Amino acid sequence: MKKKHIYCRHSLNLEIPFFDVDSLMIVWHGHYVKYFEQARCAFLSALGHDYTVMRETGFAYPVVKLDIKYVKPATFGQHICVNLAVVEFESCLRIEYTITDERSGATLTRASTTQVAVRIDNGEMQFQTPDAFQNAIRQYPGFQTASA
Repeated sequence: MKKKHIYCRHSLNLEIPFFDVDSLMIVWHGHYVKYFEQARCAFLSALGHDYTVMRETGFAYPVVKLDIKYVKPATFGQHICVNLAVVEFESCLRIEYTITDERSGATLTRASTTQVAVRIDNGEMQFQTPDAFQNAIRQYPGFQTASA
């Protein structure tokens, strides 16, 4: 099986707040999606092509697929790192995430999201990511081209 190419990486450190946990002090499963979004927004901001810029260029990027594998629970007060890796950006934006314990490095959760460009003016899904976004990714520090 061929290993996926990673075009670029980004990470975000977070502390689990009390309002994200249940009575057992474990993060409710739905909050992990929020952590992925926070990391993705931080990445897009660092990229200089956040959701505001996307909108200004005439495109929305809805999530069309989400896959999550819970490995170990995150708990109240725990410091976590949400690591993301861009594995596709030309036909869609596919990001793989790994949430780890900041101190031990233990893996807590693995996930992936797929987003597609949709024209705001007519709702038409694009089968190729708009050039402005592709160019922003290619100029991101640490961008790695795929080897042939």
